[in-house]
Amino acid sequence: MKRLIFILLILAIAVFGYSYVKDGALSKPLSPKKTVVFEVEDLELEVFYNRPSKRNREVFGALVPFNEIWRTGANEATTFETNKDLTIGDQTLKAGKYTLWTIPTDNTWTVIFNSKMYPWGVDETMNPMREAKYDVVTFTTEVKKIDTTVEQFTIAFDNSTDNLFLTMAWDSTKIEVPLKK
Repeated sequence: MKRLIFILLILAIAVFGYSYVKDGALSKPLSPKKTVVFEVEDLELEVFYNRPSKRNREVFGALVPFNEIWRTGANEATTFETNKDLTIGDQTLKAGKYTLWTIPTDNTWTVIFNSKMYPWGVDETMNPMREAKYDVVTFTTEVKKIDTTVEQFTIAFDNSTDNLFLTMAWDSTKIEVPLKK
């Protein structure tokens, strides 16, 4: 009897260990964390976000509904940090740390910089946690359709033309937010 219990215990540990290694700590997350840093002269910018993948799904208008607030990534709320005041459109974004929210449509995206830090992007019912009263800058930009498919949601900084842009791309959609120091 002791031998049977011992064998069952070893078997249970082996099954648990295999499951843990296969699906647990050693598996690649579906929406990995990413930090993007941009530095030029005395300007330092940083974006932290989680990168969901397309995985053969329809993204905009389906997975990410049109005309609704989106946490702009997956899991935790996306953050944007600047050490200098920036001009976005005709508005000023003061130096500091913000959460980044968007409202995608088929033709435009509204990009929102919100001064409140949220521990997670959505609540327990999957509703965005953003509180509009903390919105500091709201900017609307046109959607650019791109020829290639971007599998994993990507936020980047583009300074290739000496004009700085915060860019976001996923699926066949790309947007650009002009940033001026």
